[in-house]
Amino acid sequence: MKKQYVILGLLLACMQFAQAQFTLEGEFRPRSEYFGNGGNFTGGSFPAQTATDADEGFIRTTVRAAIKAKYKAETYTVFTSFQEVFAFGDRTQIATNGNGNFRVQEAWADLKLGANSSLKLGRQPLSYDDQRILGGLGWAQQARTHDAAVYKFSKNGYNLDIGGALNTTMDEIYNNSTLFSYRDMAFVRANKKSGDFNISFLGLVNTFQNSTVDGANKSSLITAGLHADYKLGDLSLTSNLFIQDGERIGGADVKGAFLASLGGTYKVDDKNSLGLTYEVISGRNSESAAFFPLYGTNHAFNGLIDRFYVGNHANAGGLKDLQLTYKTKISGVAVTVAGHYFTEHSDFNAFDSKDLGTEIDLILAKKFKEFKLVGGYSHFFEPGDISDIPGVKATQNWAWAMIIIQPKFIN
Repeated sequence: MKKQYVILGLLLACMQFAQAQFTLEGEFRPRSEYFGNGGNFTGGSFPAQTATDADEGFIRTTVRAAIKAKYKAETYTVFTSFQEVFAFGDRTQIATNGNGNFRVQEAWADLKLGANSSLKLGRQPLSYDDQRILGGLGWAQQARTHDAAVYKFSKNGYNLDIGGALNTTMDEIYNNSTLFSYRDMAFVRANKKSGDFNISFLGLVNTFQNSTVDGANKSSLITAGLHADYKLGDLSLTSNLFIQDGERIGGADVKGAFLASLGGTYKVDDKNSLGLTYEVISGRNSESAAFFPLYGTNHAFNGLIDRFYVGNHANAGGLKDLQLTYKTKISGVAVTVAGHYFTEHSDFNAFDSKDLGTEIDLILAKKFKEFKLVGGYSHFFEPGDISDIPGVKATQNWAWAMIIIQPKFIN
């Protein structure tokens, strides 16, 4: 009789898997980085240095190790990923404890509500368009996720996402007064694709807890704008226009702060393309705090060396970034070279801009049969009035190499 129950159970399990799909994948992503800044660079990706290494460069290796499971049934999809980020040497060889960086990276369920709609609940990345305002920040080993609920609707090329999050720690409202730790967030994103034209509207309302004592001491910031891209033969155009209004963290008034960009890429042939982008981000002035791009993948913008808007430049003078990009392929290796010229945006004065420096970024990427190798080099050139300051080094450089392996255990 027990055998019959076992057989019956196996049959029911087989029937269930016949109507569903289970996948199990992994990720192993080590990245070594050389920081040649000599302890004086202010970029957000550059770790603090001690007196022993302040006069020379150093190498750091970090690893993202993850396992990801997805179960897709007829009326729902469940996804869970576990991840640890560690640095070489952050745990002694015979330690009994870890580094504290193991966590549930994602855990969400997408419930099918109808033929065109669903509700996605749980810890999830929010990534839209070019990730300028909301992005998954995949470059960072830890990446970025939100604990949110998102209603999704899609029909005839129209897409609508309405979502929100309320951050609490056990029985208290999350009261960490930092820019990336909102108390609550609500957003709407509407998108329409028609042929070679794509346009999206994104609006967010973020509430920040300014005080851990007084729960009523809050700031509310509104961010709204448009992203559009259009392909015309070999020419691709893209643009962003966002505004902010309300109060930043700490109650700083924001009045009409903005981000605007326009870029174009021309495909010369199958192997070569040229790109030109100009972006303006408003800064702090007598009436308003600066614009801040919030939860975007900021590493992908304004230079890979992260001199601006990655843990820094949060409420300083604005930024104007003129970027020229060339992409090609050489013997199966994808090569990208980008140059940036940075100036300060100040009170809409286009003729008196402070020089903030220039940067050159180089990226090399090669796909092999079962893994990918990516690396690069970035060099930042300080403007003369900064490089002449005693103790500031004119050479600001960074190099990196990364292996990406994504095994599919069950597919």
